[in-house]
Amino acid sequence: MNRVEPKQEKTPGHATEEESRELMESSREQDWSGRGFIKQIFLGKYHYDWVHPYPIKPLRPEFEAFLDKLKAFMDERVDPMEIDRSGEYPPEVIEGLKELGCFGMKIPTKYDGLGFTQDEYGRAMELLGRYDANLVAMLSAHQSIGVPQPVKLFGTEEQKQRFLPRCARGAISAFALTEPDVGSDPAKLAATAELSEDGTHYVLNGVKLWCTNGTVADLMVVMARHPDSKKISAFVVEGDSEGFSVETRCHFMGLRALANGLLKFENVKVPVENRLGREGDGLRIAFTTLNAGRLSIPSAVSGGSQLAVTWVREFARDRVQWGVPVGKHEAVSHMLSDVVTNAWVIQSVARLGHGMADRKGYDIRLEAAACKEWCTTRHWDLVDTAIQIKGGRGYETEWSLQNRGEEPTALERMMRDARINRIFEGSSEVMHLFEAREALDKHLKVAGDFVNPKAPMGKKLAALPKMIAFYALWYPSLWVGLTFLEYRGNPMGKHLRYIERATKRLARAVFHGMVRYQAGLERKQGVLFRAVEVANELFAMSAVISRGETMKEQGDPEADKALELADVFCRSAERRIHDWLRDMWKNDDSVRAKLGRSVIEGRHEWVEAELDR
Repeated sequence: MNRVEPKQEKTPGHATEEESRELMESSREQDWSGRGFIKQIFLGKYHYDWVHPYPIKPLRPEFEAFLDKLKAFMDERVDPMEIDRSGEYPPEVIEGLKELGCFGMKIPTKYDGLGFTQDEYGRAMELLGRYDANLVAMLSAHQSIGVPQPVKLFGTEEQKQRFLPRCARGAISAFALTEPDVGSDPAKLAATAELSEDGTHYVLNGVKLWCTNGTVADLMVVMARHPDSKKISAFVVEGDSEGFSVETRCHFMGLRALANGLLKFENVKVPVENRLGREGDGLRIAFTTLNAGRLSIPSAVSGGSQLAVTWVREFARDRVQWGVPVGKHEAVSHMLSDVVTNAWVIQSVARLGHGMADRKGYDIRLEAAACKEWCTTRHWDLVDTAIQIKGGRGYETEWSLQNRGEEPTALERMMRDARINRIFEGSSEVMHLFEAREALDKHLKVAGDFVNPKAPMGKKLAALPKMIAFYALWYPSLWVGLTFLEYRGNPMGKHLRYIERATKRLARAVFHGMVRYQAGLERKQGVLFRAVEVANELFAMSAVISRGETMKEQGDPEADKALELADVFCRSAERRIHDWLRDMWKNDDSVRAKLGRSVIEGRHEWVEAELDR
């Protein structure tokens, strides 16, 4: 019996599920402009040579000098504890960052920026991550997703000449997409941009929420819909425009100084020459900008993770419990193992992402999403473990520790600041959905019409020859291979062979999901998310193995230690991958989904009541 889909009602100001899907599909990058390492993993092809050798380069003297100045500035003039307590950015700190050129790190030198590579920018954010997440958020929002990046990628030369030097000199910028009723579903975007009768400007109306830097921005990229065509475009808007107002500043669990707020645009005039790209390019600009922009966060959490390792190592060495240092108790030693390996792999994954962004011929949309999701999740786990090791001293605020005469380690602040990383610039769930869609891309191109329940029979039959031609060769290749001959003589060979086998097994699982659920697979998020977890873990394993082997090849004296960390990480990763692949088919997804849906229907409101039973 064919399943009858319930009729979707369209309420005012809302889009149907089908409209949302169509908008997202039309806005995503349709073609692959270069190598996609994780894309190939989903297809059962493992290209270790695409990530090896690992991108290890000596620092340019001018960049190394910048890092030294930035570190000295942070040590001497920045008090992260006071920024957290006051909830404000000290003006002298912002001015100091401007003088150093921090607002123009990614802007080319021809536009007065520092012209750093993506890898260099990542190193700078990693350094800042060791000090203060508030400053990381400001600088990241400014140049990774704010005005500089979309203008650099999509702006005209006139727009670049007009905006980039201002941003490089310290004009703070922001990115405004989210609205009170619009998060990851831009189909419901309500802000409008209507062309004036004389065609000289757009009239912008709407409200934007959670706009980082929005309360202090000199410039911002604003996404708005054209009322006539319903298309979404991107506009550069001046922060002092008449009709623009900051309605309220938002305050959060962490990132206490974040200049984030609710913004209102009331008949704001935006010159037509401030539109980026063509009419309707807004979401494509946003999604493309976010690809490399997401890499700021993995770098920042890498820096914080390194600092956490120092704190717990010293505590576990010096704190004595039952006559021996706590770090020598097996339970704590296991936690220390997790902390140090995760810190090393987070850095390895983040730096690989930046390195791939700098390489020509790569399409890193999946790698950027994987870096953001994997690193932020592992960093959260790492901080939680670090607090557990330090106990009360991990939970206590740094200023309280200082008042008692102890070292003011900031794990409590780090945890509060870390939580948002799994939410903003694409939540972990959105990253999973994004990667899952790309995982199915080839299958949808080959068999999309056949599995589409709305496709007419003629289209289904027309898809058969292409399906047969592709799957007749592709599917058998997932069962054959001489992996036992690969990587002979390589000390990490057993792990690389495992990755090869797991890659093929993952591709088979995704295909079996297509056969089993057909068009309904997109709703089986439990299955898809596990597939994404496997791909991300394989990427992380590849990153840390490649880094260790490259260090060995370059004669790095720490190479053997790096390979030791890689080995321990890969052993635990293989257990996780085994569980995810097994649970794709043996799980309780359906009963949990049924129960979860019944919750919003009110079936279990009795749990919320005061019970006397």
